Amino acid sequence: MSLLEFIKKSPKAELHLHIEGTLEPEQMFALAKRNNIDIPFKNIDDVKKAYNFSNLESFLKTYYEGAKVLIKEQDFFELTWAYVLKCKEDNIVHTEIFFDPQTHTKRGISFDIVINGIYKAFQKAEKEFGLSFKIIMCFLRHLDEEEGFKIFDQALIHKDKIYGIGLDSSETGNPPSKFEKLFKKAIEYGFITVAHAGEEGPPEYMWEALNLLNVKRIDHGVQCLKDKKLVEKLSKNQIPLTVCPLSNIKLRVFNELKEHNLKKMLDKKLMVMVNSDDPAYFGGYLNKNLIETQLALNLSKDEVRTLLVNSFKSSFLNEEKKKEWISKI
Repeated sequence: MSLLEFIKKSPKAELHLHIEGTLEPEQMFALAKRNNIDIPFKNIDDVKKAYNFSNLESFLKTYYEGAKVLIKEQDFFELTWAYVLKCKEDNIVHTEIFFDPQTHTKRGISFDIVINGIYKAFQKAEKEFGLSFKIIMCFLRHLDEEEGFKIFDQALIHKDKIYGIGLDSSETGNPPSKFEKLFKKAIEYGFITVAHAGEEGPPEYMWEALNLLNVKRIDHGVQCLKDKKLVEKLSKNQIPLTVCPLSNIKLRVFNELKEHNLKKMLDKKLMVMVNSDDPAYFGGYLNKNLIETQLALNLSKDEVRTLLVNSFKSSFLNEEKKKEWISKI
């Protein structure tokens, strides 16, 4: 079997995916029309031009514009279902996705509409395709902690649907420590915690995420190599880092894929795997991320296998399920 076939056919888990970031231009236009929403793009080419980002901030502006077309439960269902079909295509058998309720509640969309649309699509996927899933609610870090507490109270009503709590949006200038009290409360209520750190922000943000937010996983984490002590800790404790290669190139964390430090992270025995982040905006779902990264970094079949195995090891599946999937790679 060729390496390309191996990537395509192997089962995989995706652990870093923003459901709002799967809104393809075509779907954005269809929903804008259906819901009578003005968007600042004339046509699909216009949208694609806007996808030339210079950093995380420039991407977020376009991302929040796109999210405006999501109004009804059906919209969130269709958005999620489109991603489910990509999972089927890419042989993703387990996914742990993020959603950003504050992006929608501040537009007057109720929390219930958002979570119910997403959850129903995954329930259908589990029934029809056997796709297992966990839903993680993220706080927007550019907003204050007080706003986070308000949305957390709404999340508690849907505790049966929401597995974990995360932190995303503009990293620079918004350290994890800003949300220490909020994450403490989330842990008290039995939520698993994760956080975006070390994408554009410094290694100190990763230390804060670990020590103050007690995260089980760090999303991105590519800046860790700047701190030898941090690398030692991450390696020793096998703390997962959910790396998103095409996203890192699109947002200029690295200039090109062959400069990406994923191979170095693998060499240091870090618990890394590949994910697609916001694939509609960053030019590729999970298989494309894996295929292009393998080519650019000349990864061996063993290294690719390690990335796939790590995706299951780092998931929140039970040990038995993890073993079962790993044995099939």
